[in-house]
Amino acid sequence: MSLNAPAPGYVVKLISRFDFKTTIDRITDALTGRGVTIFADIDQAFAAANAGVRLRPTRVILFGNPRAGTPIMQANPHAALELPLKLAVWQDEDGAVGVDFLNPSALLLHGYGIESGLTSAFAATEDLLRHAIDGT
Repeated sequence: MSLNAPAPGYVVKLISRFDFKTTIDRITDALTGRGVTIFADIDQAFAAANAGVRLRPTRVILFGNPRAGTPIMQANPHAALELPLKLAVWQDEDGAVGVDFLNPSALLLHGYGIESGLTSAFAATEDLLRHAIDGT
């Protein structure tokens, strides 16, 4: 599967200039450096191997900031299904590394009735990820 695979509109698809491991390291360093909590780091390829199947290098990271997420869940408890935030790092068959960020802003606004002021921090998260994987 290539980095051009289809994804829903609320998925931000980015391409890293770094190899898979370096991309993971740069992203986790950028997040924790901003005081973001990493709640889980799931190695999907490892899990697949344990089930006897192969998967390209793929990791899913769940992360967030309780100060930002809690008001959203207070406004609508169903919105907890969209939090914490999620990103996937995966490598395609040519060795290119993609970073997909699930930006729930529109979904929270339209699907859960969350005010846009509560979701504005997600734009900063996307900028942080872009900076981490482009090396600037």
